[in-house]
Amino acid sequence: MRWIGSETFCLTRLVYQRCLALVLLVAFLNAAYEFKPLLGEHGLLPAPLFTRAVPFSASPSLFFLAPNDAAFTVAAWLGVLLACLALSGLADRYSSWLSMLAWAALWVLYISFVNVGQIFYAFGWESILLEATFYAIFLGSRRATPQTIVIWLLRWLLFRLMFGAGLIKMRGDPCWRDLTCLDYHYETQPMPGPLSWFFHWAPAWFHKSGVLFNHFAELVVPFAYFAPQPIAAIAGAITIAFQGLIFAGGNLSWLNALTMVLAVATFDDRFLARFLPIRPRATEPSALPYRLAAIGVGILVAILSIQPVRNMLSPAQVMNTVYNRFHLVGTYGAFGSITRPRYEVIVEGTDEPVVTAVTKWREYEFQGKPGALARMPPQIAPYHLRLDWLMWFAALSSYGEQPWFAPFMRKLLEGDRPVLALLRSNPFPGRPPRCVRALLYEYRFTSPAERAATAQWWARKPVGTYFPAVSRGMEAGYPLP
Repeated sequence: MRWIGSETFCLTRLVYQRCLALVLLVAFLNAAYEFKPLLGEHGLLPAPLFTRAVPFSASPSLFFLAPNDAAFTVAAWLGVLLACLALSGLADRYSSWLSMLAWAALWVLYISFVNVGQIFYAFGWESILLEATFYAIFLGSRRATPQTIVIWLLRWLLFRLMFGAGLIKMRGDPCWRDLTCLDYHYETQPMPGPLSWFFHWAPAWFHKSGVLFNHFAELVVPFAYFAPQPIAAIAGAITIAFQGLIFAGGNLSWLNALTMVLAVATFDDRFLARFLPIRPRATEPSALPYRLAAIGVGILVAILSIQPVRNMLSPAQVMNTVYNRFHLVGTYGAFGSITRPRYEVIVEGTDEPVVTAVTKWREYEFQGKPGALARMPPQIAPYHLRLDWLMWFAALSSYGEQPWFAPFMRKLLEGDRPVLALLRSNPFPGRPPRCVRALLYEYRFTSPAERAATAQWWARKPVGTYFPAVSRGMEAGYPLP
């Protein structure tokens, strides 16, 4: 047994920072391609309107200084550049202060997007990514000895993420307690993947053992993150294997990838050296100000952890909550309840001048969410299709509860190119439709026999109208929330 005081983490830091930089690269590329259509000056929920309505002190962001599309573009591609520098190792090649500056810039840039991103950036993994990036600031450059306290902070984040998820399940949907949640999950999760159909039709023992493994990985294993080696490393390896299975079963943005990155903090140099040919060594002791900064962050996290700990101990535990505007030391968790059955909002348009009972409607197809019955669910993760994800939430509520939905329908009537670029296909490439509407369907996976007969992955039946048919020139009577 090797207690944490005898461990070294130079290789741990290298692997963690490179992997985290890769996740940040995906996140900033996502901002570069999706932020303006969703939240730009002419987006569905314009960030400039948000910055005028909300004070900087309530939601700090660089975009309060320049809430315009040019600033959004520059910030996103600057984030891409910095993430590439961190991924290549250039960001930590020299002094710890330069490394800290690079990681701090990544954190400031990304929190600037999150804090004006409204509902499109209101996902738990945004805060997890920010917290993980914040701790990376204090890991230092390759020349300095990593501070053990920062490794402990990363393990504490991983613990809150995993144990919080386990608690919310046991306190939430009873199917987690009777081991039946996976009977529904693969079919009704926000965005199924290529293997979800196969997982759904796996034997009952597979589903039950999967729930048992979930409880073990989330309620038992996290306590071993703080154990001596090799127990901590074994716990981290189990977490990575568990997250890999979840990744294979569906598209949860970069949540699973990011959790696997955090699990790297459970490894020490001796463990990682068995698998990696490189042997980085610190060439100089950490400077006193750098050590003091790490200690200060540790004290800050200890204070900020009081509310998350209270939340985890509370029978009224909430799932994903941030307690401060800097997204530090939040409460995390996922799938406290499992939806059943699955509903989908299907958006349609027509170019006929008069809508009648025999009007022919054409469907808009989204990149990731279910739509066409014969289309195999695609692999999207670790990329995050923000519009597709919110379409899943929309199906669980009314359009009046989704402030972006009516503007989205208006953009389709206008033939807005940036918004249409977020979709997989545009059924009206020549000119915009005259009228659009949205219908609600209940979707289910086809059975193996149905799939063999029809080659379709999905079957569906209509539920009703989700958004009434509206046409161009009806702005005065537009069904806004």
